[in-house]
Formats: sequence, structure tokens, C-alpha cells
Amino acid sequence: MGVVIAVPVGAVLVAVLVVQTVVMLRRSYSVGGRTVVRCRRGHLFTTLWVPGASLKAVRLDWARYQYCPAGRHWTLVVPRRDEDLTAAEREEAAAHRDASIP
Repeated sequence: MGVVIAVPVGAVLVAVLVVQTVVMLRRSYSVGGRTVVRCRRGHLFTTLWVPGASLKAVRLDWARYQYCPAGRHWTLVVPRRDEDLTAAEREEAAAHRDASIP
């Protein structure tokens, strides 16, 4: 007979969030604040991106399903690294911010 180790579900969730945050930080993504994202149609905008939390979007692992204020449609979005964006792309993203959390 094997040994059964009971691990609280909350502990597993916290561990997953910590790993996701560390991976994002190591890959030079913004975490815990305004982040530039690109939608599936190519629009850039900024949104509040907090690993493990989402009040305005449906989290789907690395992507999120949310409203794109640049194209005025619902879509999947993924974060973009600042270093991968041109100055013009950063300006475009800054010009389009999603709604603030009430």
C-alpha cells in the first residue's frame, strides 16, 4: 500500500500562480499592472494584467478573452513584452486603454 499525501487545493493554486508570475517576470513581461496586449486582429492596447486575477476577462491560461477597445470587439488577447514593441506600437497601445475597474 502506498502513502497518500493530502495537499490542500489552495496550496496548489498558490503554487501555480507563483510559478506563472516567475515565468512572466523571467521572460520580461509586465506583471501586476498595466500591460500591453495584442488581440487576435492585431490591435494593441493596455490592460490591467495580474496573474491569477481577472475582473474584466475570462482567463484561458496564457491568453484572456476580453473586450478590445481599439477594435471594439470581444477577442483573445495575449501580453506583449515592451522590448518587442516599437515606439509607435507603444504609443498605439497607450492611446487605447481598457475600462478601469470600478
